[in-house]
Parts: sequence; structure tokens; C-alpha cells
Amino acid sequence: MAKTTPGEFIRQVRTEASKVVWPTRAETIQTAIMVGIMMLILALFFFGIDTLFQGLVGWLLRLA
Repeated sequence: MAKTTPGEFIRQVRTEASKVVWPTRAETIQTAIMVGIMMLILALFFFGIDTLFQGLVGWLLRLA
């Protein structure tokens, strides 16, 4: 494999960077809202699981 000179590397980086399609403001806001909703759903789910296990462990310890 041929070695790439630093100048050629920079040109390749610029060429690849020009192909990047950045999201629009609306897409970014929509994605941020979806992340927030998923974070809330998962937080509530894990809170419920944690509460369930806490009650189960407490019940088992009272039996001992």
C-alpha cells in the first residue's frame, strides 16, 4: 500500500468532509425531543424495576 503525503491526506479529508450532510435545525430539534422522551420512558421503567426489586429484597429479608 502506497504511503500518503500529508498534503494528499489533507485534500482527502477535505473531500470527505464536503460530503457530510448536516441535519437541519428542525431535524436536530425533533431528534432532541425523541431522545428526551426515550430518556423519560427508560427512567420510569428502571425506577419501576428498582422499586420492584427493592420490595422483593425487603420481603425476603423480613422472612429471614
